[in-house]
Amino acid sequence: MSTVRVDFLGRSKELLQDQALQSALRRGMSRFRSLRREVVGEVPEWEALRTRAREIKIHTLKHLPYYLRLLEERVQAAGGVVHWAQDGSEAREIILDIARRGGVQAAIKSKSMTTEEIELNAFLEAEGIRVTESDLGEFILQLSGDHPSHFVVPVVHKSKEEIGALFREKLGAPELREPEQLTRFARQVLRERFLAAEMGISGANFAVAQTGTVVIVENEGNARLVTTLPRIHVAVMGIEKVVPTLEDLAVMFRILPRSATGQRITSYISLITGPKRLGERDGPEEFHLVLLDNGRTRILADPEIWEALCCIRCGACLNICPVFERTGGHAYGWVYSGPIGAVITPLYRGLEAAGELPFASSLCGACAEVCPVKIDLVRLLLVMRRRAVDAGQGVGSLERLGFALWGVVSRSPFGYRVLGRLGRFALRSMARPERSPRLPFPFSQWLESRDLPPLPKRAFRERWRRLGQGK
Repeated sequence: MSTVRVDFLGRSKELLQDQALQSALRRGMSRFRSLRREVVGEVPEWEALRTRAREIKIHTLKHLPYYLRLLEERVQAAGGVVHWAQDGSEAREIILDIARRGGVQAAIKSKSMTTEEIELNAFLEAEGIRVTESDLGEFILQLSGDHPSHFVVPVVHKSKEEIGALFREKLGAPELREPEQLTRFARQVLRERFLAAEMGISGANFAVAQTGTVVIVENEGNARLVTTLPRIHVAVMGIEKVVPTLEDLAVMFRILPRSATGQRITSYISLITGPKRLGERDGPEEFHLVLLDNGRTRILADPEIWEALCCIRCGACLNICPVFERTGGHAYGWVYSGPIGAVITPLYRGLEAAGELPFASSLCGACAEVCPVKIDLVRLLLVMRRRAVDAGQGVGSLERLGFALWGVVSRSPFGYRVLGRLGRFALRSMARPERSPRLPFPFSQWLESRDLPPLPKRAFRERWRRLGQGK
């Protein structure tokens, strides 16, 4: 796993200058929010569903060892093999061993944030195994050497013109201008890769302990080909994604599509229980489930932060976040972005590498309001901010000095009044007609991408006294 420091501020400044990206993000996130409002509004019991989904996740996490053992037992009873991976390195070696024993030279993948987390593609390619992403967005990113910008729409940051140029350069495609043409061409290329692959690799949205079933939710149908055409199917899943029963899974089916893509239900839902059985024509000969820890048990043991493991990777918090809408996922420096990424990336990679991220939030609370499992993201962000500050991350010496002085002044009514008058005088002296004031460093940084509203003629305290209400 990469330990390179996340430079959120520096990367954000670059991305804010990319007008094409800004337009794509505004258009995409606005559309997702609109679709979500429509389909959520159709469900009178929506809040009750959110509460129930949270209860399921909390209960499962509190009894996680039991449900994981049950899941292993049921997968094995169905003819599958369960592998336990303590970290990404162990997971990669397990998958490589399966591939070598099966004589695999080519693998086909469906979209999986967990395999992105463990950097599986580059590892297998280095070992001589050709890996092809079959999700259209992920396929485009693989061709360009890029990484996902969003949980659900990984290529939201690229235009159709960029994709057309990429297909011409990498695949020898003709001049293609429309999304339908690009999709048809990619389908032709991918179909050959499907037929040539000896191993299919998928993630898992959920796994049902009661039945040993792995669940994949998608809209393209590529995951069904990944999990049925090749001789070997390997599913890679974080241990927190297990749910107890099929009834619990039904609750998740009602909240996930509405929160993720604004759909009542996705186009394809695959429930996979072991390899194909005697007499069945479709399905793999071998089924392997890799259960990945990679720091999850450490998070689970943390009494302040374990709630973060409730996340079902719907992306709703990304779609609503004003920070994500302006920077996109690449500013966050790793596979998980947006508010939930700002919480869990420092947990997985360490505060030294990702201590900036908890501060990448306005704390407006919109993310917590839309989270389908009611994760208190504002509280978690504040916890991680406190830890970053305690670790000497995220706050410079000048900012520390400024807040220390503010603490002194704000405790004195007289000092507060004096500072307020000085501030108003300074802002008026630097004011420019119909524009934000020109402020000295470091306050000037605030105005690089925002405007200050004009100052009122009188301060609130003055207006209050004039009304005869003040003392």
